[in-house]
Amino acid sequence: MKIGYARVSTDEQSDSAQLDALQEAGCERIYQEKGSGKSRPRPELERMTDSLRAGDVVVVQRLDRLGRSLKDLIELLDEFKQQGVQFISLNESIDTTTAVGELAFHMIGSIAHFERRIISERTKAGLAAARARGRKGGRKAKLTPSDIRKAHAMLLDPDVTKAEIAEHFGVSRPTLNKALNKTAIKCLD
Repeated sequence: MKIGYARVSTDEQSDSAQLDALQEAGCERIYQEKGSGKSRPRPELERMTDSLRAGDVVVVQRLDRLGRSLKDLIELLDEFKQQGVQFISLNESIDTTTAVGELAFHMIGSIAHFERRIISERTKAGLAAARARGRKGGRKAKLTPSDIRKAHAMLLDPDVTKAEIAEHFGVSRPTLNKALNKTAIKCLD
């Protein structure tokens, strides 16, 4: 049996193009979902995978409808394979019912993995080069050195709490504590 899966991320999006494509592909049952592809626990996806039997074929309009992460896609396809279920992605022309389709899926997965590794390596090299030039990464400090000195002075008043000081500077109490601790460590050095 051909089983379709359609997903849109928000209620404002329409899944009608996906449904039309899945019906045209001959899907006898279609599971529809509204929700992010980032989160793996999706009720309709789980309902679909629970209903799959050996010989079934799962059809999606595009790979990203099934999952955003390569890891999740590969895990799902491995589950399908173990159950004797085939997979078709219409836009990418991936059809694991054929040897060429299965090879194409693995090649796309390998290329995506390679691309992520290259991006990661470039990012790390860029950060290292910036550090070598004396640039620091990360967010700009929420409290200036002047603010921290004022906060220390305010703490000398026993009637003023850290929560009040944090509110005065528009930061959370943990942020204030972190800034105060950093300056205390610098004073000890």
